[in-house]
Parts: sequence; C-alpha cells; structure tokens
Amino acid sequence: MELAPLVMSCGDPSGIGPEIALKAWQALGGECPFVWLGDPRHLPAGTEFTLVETPAAASGTDFAVMDIAFAAPARPGQPDPANGAGVIAAIRQGVALVQGGTASGLVTCPINKAALKTGAGFAFPGHTEFLAHLAGGADVVMMLACDALRVVPVTIHIPLSDVPASLTQDLLERSLRITHAALQRDFGLVTPRLAVAGLNPHAGENGVMGQEEITVISPVLDRLRAEGMVISGPLSADTMFHAGARARYDAAIAMYHDQALIPIKTIDFAGGVNVTLGLPFIRTSPDHGTAYDITGQNKADPTSLIAALRMARTMAERRAA
Repeated sequence: MELAPLVMSCGDPSGIGPEIALKAWQALGGECPFVWLGDPRHLPAGTEFTLVETPAAASGTDFAVMDIAFAAPARPGQPDPANGAGVIAAIRQGVALVQGGTASGLVTCPINKAALKTGAGFAFPGHTEFLAHLAGGADVVMMLACDALRVVPVTIHIPLSDVPASLTQDLLERSLRITHAALQRDFGLVTPRLAVAGLNPHAGENGVMGQEEITVISPVLDRLRAEGMVISGPLSADTMFHAGARARYDAAIAMYHDQALIPIKTIDFAGGVNVTLGLPFIRTSPDHGTAYDITGQNKADPTSLIAALRMARTMAERRAA
C-alpha cells in the first residue's frame, strides 16, 4: 500500500516557517512527499506551487499547497494577532487530515503562542497540549530526538522552583509507559532501554542532597522493572549524556526541561526534532522557534525541519507495516 503524503502546518507566517518549508521541499524532492497547509501569499516571493484540494491530489513533484485563508499578509519578524485564527485553522486541518487517513502524519512549523492568545484566544501552553486536546484528551509526552540521543522531560514549561512538587509518581510512571510504548510502535525497538535521571545533584547521593530519588523516582522504577521493563536509574544527570553512556540506553528520561534540552541542543543544535508521543497520529516538529530576527533574509536553516519530515515518514512506514 502506498503511503499517504505528510501534511505540514504553516506555523506563524511572520516567522521562518514558510521559508524552511520551501527549502525542505527543495532539499528532499520526492523523498518525503508533503502538502503545506497555509496561505500561499506568505510563501517566499517567487515560490512556484500547486494548489490541491486533498493530499492525494499532490503530484509529488510540485510544492503542493492546501489553501488556508488568513486575515492579513505576513510581515517578516512582526507577528500579527489577526493571523492567529489562520494558524490555528492550519493545525486543525492537519489533525483532521491525519485522523481521516488522507495524510500519514503531521509536521508542524513554529508558532507564536502570545500572538495566538491575543488574536484568537488560544488557551493552551503550546502545540503539544493543543494537539492532545484535538486528539480527545490524549495523554502525551514530549520527546526531543536526534541521531545520537532521544530524551523526554517529565515536567516541561514550569518554573524550576515548581518542579519538585510537580514531579509525582503518577506523572513519572505515565511518562515512562508512554515513552516505552512509543519506542516499540514507532521506533522499532522490541525491548527499549530507558535511562532515568535523578532530580538532584548526584541523584541525591542516598538522600544527602534530596529525597525525591528515594520517595518518588525509585519506587516507580522498581514497579516497572518488576513488569519486565529495562530501566536504569535514578542516575546522576551529569554523567548520562557522554557518548559511552548514551550507548547503553535508547531514551533518557529527564526530570525537568533544561535537564533534557541542554544535552540534545549541545549534541545536535540544528538537527533536533520534537516528537509528541502518545497521540493516535504522528506529529513531529523542528526543535526551534520562529526566529523572527532572521525572517525574510534567506538565512533560515531547514535542517531540523528536514529531520522532522524524515522522522515522521519513517514512523508512518512503521505504523503501516
């Protein structure tokens, strides 16, 4: 069975999304067929494209666009709240297409959450939470991935001072189970190996530097090991991410945002991919923002978006097998 094309939501048209979408298409050719969802007025000047009504109508040889009406033109580097409704409509359309089976996965370009909130009453912290809502309240986790590392933060966009209280046994267990299942289904790992970081320096050093490893993390790991999961930890985070350590696991589970994102951005700043695990459909995204400071200057690097397209395509092939 031939795999349906991917779809790509445009993201904030005042950012680098339209530019990197076109560059990714030019770089990949027919390797990862996709249809861009957005207003063609927002594409770089001179872009040649073909309007299609459905993903199936895309030829695979042209830059295919499904037109989403936006209220205003795009001004490089200047987000316009008036375009918020269009950005949200593109995401909704992408989800509807993958849920309906006419697209094999969704790749999302970066959004500006403040502009969406001001212009369209966007009530979600970001893409991940909105996609979970559109999926009927799916329980999801965020994974950042590159060729050398996969890492999942258990707590995400909260102040560091709030992490200890937010880090519960239930949250950690759900994050581990979702990650384990996704590695099996979407990444072809029969027996995933998970490495779990401690919260405190030196993983608490037997309670000298904190109790969370003893009271929260270890009990969860013991329960899941008893079920047969291959889990190491809690480990001292400062020794988890060198090459030798990474060879011993398939995904690292971090306790908070920077504990996860600093290593992956150090290892592969340009090529990281944001993957939402736990959704009933495939969603990937470049691991960067709108980059307003370089918008409209033909400086944007499409490497992360290209990696996101390739990863979504590979995941779709595994699900279809």
